[in-house]
Amino acid sequence: MSSMQLRTLTFTASMILAGAAMAQEADGRTRFILAASWQPAFCQTNQKKPECASQTGERHDATNFSLHGLWPMRQDYCGVSDDQKAADKDGKWDTLPDVVLSAETQASLAKAMPGTQSGLERHEWTKHGTCTKMSAEDYFAVGVHLVGALNASAVRDLFAANIGKTVKSDAIKAAFDKSFGPGAGERVKMSCRRAGNVRVISELTIGLSADAGAASAKSAGLGDLIQGAGKTSFGCDEGVVDAAGF
Repeated sequence: MSSMQLRTLTFTASMILAGAAMAQEADGRTRFILAASWQPAFCQTNQKKPECASQTGERHDATNFSLHGLWPMRQDYCGVSDDQKAADKDGKWDTLPDVVLSAETQASLAKAMPGTQSGLERHEWTKHGTCTKMSAEDYFAVGVHLVGALNASAVRDLFAANIGKTVKSDAIKAAFDKSFGPGAGERVKMSCRRAGNVRVISELTIGLSADAGAASAKSAGLGDLIQGAGKTSFGCDEGVVDAAGF
């Protein structure tokens, strides 16, 4: 092989590698998941939980997404004792350490995460929050901010306008794209569950970039964080937007 051919081959290979790197960068990589529940659907199969027994049609979570959690990818229980890990896995959340928050964050979290009535915030911090570099105050403030952005979007409007009706994946993807930019819907997965003979939409898990793991995400645009994530399959293709009540 001549030196000219070698140089040409080397140049071609470098261009291919550069192109692949650019494609990977454009697609992004999912580092965090924002898990947003449709609480009425969750409550259909968890009716005895305090947050479900107390739910009304007028409460915020009857017509808005609720914060389930903010999850670092492929990490959990960082620096957590074996005893606390075992208690968490057994669902004994009341035995986990209190999560100390400012009065303002505590109040906003109680609204955004009705599961705090069952100690969900203790579970979320123990399993997921400990694997971020954030304080509990910042971790939950970021989660509240991001689910608030979701509830201010066309996605929430679509769900609220179709309570009791079936919504298809294409409509949900289009609502994500409308509010958070083209392709945002490709970074979302939907989960459904059976409630009697009806398949209801229970949760959206939304891919986010690594920037979601910093306190600065309290003022970040949800669309920017979604656009920096990788694509995923949508999961459930359609389901009913459940109404509050059993």
